Amino acid sequence: MTLNIKFAAKPTKDTDTVIIGVYADNNLSTASDALNVDTANLIESFLGKQESFKGKSGQIITAPVLDEGKTRILLVGLGDPDKIDGSAAETVGGKLYVALKSIGSKSAAFILGDDEEPENISTADMGAHIAMGVRLRGYSFLKYKTLDAEDESPELGTFTIAGKDNKKSAKTYEPLGHVAAGMLWARDLVNEPPNMLYPESFAKMIKDELKPLGVEVEIFDEKKLEKLGFKAQLAVGMGSARTPRTVVMRWNGKAASKKKSQPLAFVGKGVTFDTGGINIKPSGGMEDMKLDMGGAAAVVGLMKSLALRNAKADVVGIVGLVENMPSDRAYRPSDVIGSYSGKTIEVLNTDAEGRLVLADCLTYVQRKYDPALVVDLATLTGAMMIALGHEYCGTFVNDNDLWENMESASKSTGEKLWRMPLDAAFKKEMVSSIADVKSLGNGRYAGACTAAGFLEHFIEDNRPWAHMDIAGTAWVKSDSAICPKPGTGFGVRVLDKMIADHYEGK
Repeated sequence: MTLNIKFAAKPTKDTDTVIIGVYADNNLSTASDALNVDTANLIESFLGKQESFKGKSGQIITAPVLDEGKTRILLVGLGDPDKIDGSAAETVGGKLYVALKSIGSKSAAFILGDDEEPENISTADMGAHIAMGVRLRGYSFLKYKTLDAEDESPELGTFTIAGKDNKKSAKTYEPLGHVAAGMLWARDLVNEPPNMLYPESFAKMIKDELKPLGVEVEIFDEKKLEKLGFKAQLAVGMGSARTPRTVVMRWNGKAASKKKSQPLAFVGKGVTFDTGGINIKPSGGMEDMKLDMGGAAAVVGLMKSLALRNAKADVVGIVGLVENMPSDRAYRPSDVIGSYSGKTIEVLNTDAEGRLVLADCLTYVQRKYDPALVVDLATLTGAMMIALGHEYCGTFVNDNDLWENMESASKSTGEKLWRMPLDAAFKKEMVSSIADVKSLGNGRYAGACTAAGFLEHFIEDNRPWAHMDIAGTAWVKSDSAICPKPGTGFGVRVLDKMIADHYEGK
């Protein structure tokens, strides 16, 4: 069922659950004025008797009503009004969705009060972000289920933000909704099983989804890749019967402008299943390797968001799609392979394949489009997961201005980035004794840093570049406040925000 987000002056007639916000220390918001006096007084009295519910952010409790069987009333904690921001409001929304589903609500409405504005966010914007949290947490991936679970709760069909500022909330929500659409599509792609999502089918999905939105889409099949010289990506795919694809997407958001500008470029690793190749992975956890295309999912999700909101920026996205399998045709440890750049690469481990795919795509997009900046996203290293877990995306950046723009977007969206060191020593460590570069560093230490050092060999002309290692953030092992496991769609939102705040209309 599709979850509809609506904005209205009052709850609709079919609303079965009304939600009233409560600030810290059980300070009932003026949204309670929408209730009749007797009910409002009853709730005030009820709150005064509560020992555990104190209006802390995300706390939820069912309020008493005068007429049994009528509309339910939920009280939700909003926390300290001086500490509420967009991310906190979305967490509240996510928790609300879980509570509404558990009680079988089909149509719920959050009532906006007209209290004094919180310090960091307007009441109207808070409502928009609560709706965003509901939408993101309300995501599900059920396309392959054929049997209904016996304990399946009714689905929430409509969530309404109601109040006199509903139009302001709707205006704030509009771009958020477009970003959510990109994020949820990215989640869909990450959650797809690898027998359904492989290079050829993935490329078709991208074209079918983006072309109707006005995004130019070009697909390079195996023959085209051979002709162009994507030797590193082709080497990775040699072991699989599923042949590689590369997809190039262009959003010409400045089409009406006479001023020619360099596009922004985003590159995604799209290993649709990663066995490790000849250096095969342990069997435990290999099922998670369908997630190894999370970088590509983020890039195509970003392109969708930009198109939906008609972003005023020229953007090119490129994703290298490949399956890494062992076979008698697979590339081997100790092979020396070529690359689109012309540089030769000594392969030291076939499970370090993502950087090879990125190397060709990075070089191609720079030479073909001369972008103003390049950002790549990849589920690249286990080392990054060990360092930062699922909370932060390790980000390597060679340009301070670019980092400041990314960091600002990170703080605004809640998609957490942590700057990692790009050092000449890591780049030097990736020089091979028998080829131009090698695919692994000298030992087990600083694996995420040496991977970035490898990629740096393929950044040309001192171009502003960022490498986002999303190995831990592209997926979660358990449900989070605004995301059910596993795929998260991480990267779509922070990059969309960066573009909106710093690069559109310039």
